[in-house]
Amino acid sequence: MQPTPEHNERMAILTFASVYPHYVTKVEKKGRTKEELHQVIEWLTGFDDNKIQELIHREVTFKDFFNEAILNPNAHLITGVICGYRIEEIENTLTKQVRYLDKLVDELARGKKMEKILRSE
Repeated sequence: MQPTPEHNERMAILTFASVYPHYVTKVEKKGRTKEELHQVIEWLTGFDDNKIQELIHREVTFKDFFNEAILNPNAHLITGVICGYRIEEIENTLTKQVRYLDKLVDELARGKKMEKILRSE
């Protein structure tokens, strides 16, 4: 299933600040920590704790969030299905990047080992 152009636009204008609390709740409800969540975000984007807080405060869109990110060179190793979409088949770059983040948060919440989440070749 491919996301529609409308779906891609919604992803672009969605703010990181609006989704971040849901990420925290999801991982903490499953016994993981906010620190682990930040470790996953930093691995994918290069953003440290201070930068994450700044982005939340600025209420950046996911478009701006990923424009400022330095994506991990191993991000392409994130595969599988998230929210009904097979990540490796998503053509829109931004939507794929948002789904990378969603997939990492999901894996963290499911109890996957950090070494597996933070992929290396």
